[in-house]
Amino acid sequence: LWRDTAGRLCEEDKLSMDMVELLRKVAIVPVIKMDCPEHAVPLARAIRRGGLSAVEITYRSDAAQESIRAIAEEVPDLFVCAGTVLTPEQAEQAVGAGARAVISPGLNLDTVRWCIAHDVPVIPGCATPTEVEMCMREGLSLLKLFPAGIVGGVGMLKALAGPYGTVQFMPTGGVKPGNVKEYLSQKNVAACGGTWIVPMDLLEAGRFDEIEALAREAAQIRDEVR
Repeated sequence: LWRDTAGRLCEEDKLSMDMVELLRKVAIVPVIKMDCPEHAVPLARAIRRGGLSAVEITYRSDAAQESIRAIAEEVPDLFVCAGTVLTPEQAEQAVGAGARAVISPGLNLDTVRWCIAHDVPVIPGCATPTEVEMCMREGLSLLKLFPAGIVGGVGMLKALAGPYGTVQFMPTGGVKPGNVKEYLSQKNVAACGGTWIVPMDLLEAGRFDEIEALAREAAQIRDEVR
């Protein structure tokens, strides 16, 4: 953590700390690409019934903004984040639609600074110690390790824990049922992002009961670890 000259906790870091507390309770965040906004509300309700309380809707389709808006309005007890946000313009669009946090695959300082200026929690992606330090200089202490499985997974998190003991991570990319417990057991992991909870074939077919079952299985894993 870093402090201003008066010794007060800087506002940017307070945002990160609040998100860390929330994400440690959430633990597992479904990462979802929406192609049909009409599926957004039944999907969100299925995830909530399954016991999960947050989602990341990625800006990988034209349906992202409308899907975020629908979830924010119709399922307000689900913490909806915008993912794959690459520009300040996308961040502004997502927040305007009701996104409560912004998540990026990489480190775009313009996007990070827009979010900080507008008191929006932001979780930028990092894959190296250099990027971690760049984020720390912006006052952030909650980061996304991406793509986690490719950049070293749990081993990378253990290596980063030593020099960056105040930083918490949300590993995403390569996280799945077989390894999520190990990820969540790391002291510097606030939560994990995963695509396995909402497979595209089930989503496209509207098989929300099966998605609810997958969410319930993920919630059970969370409860076993946390």
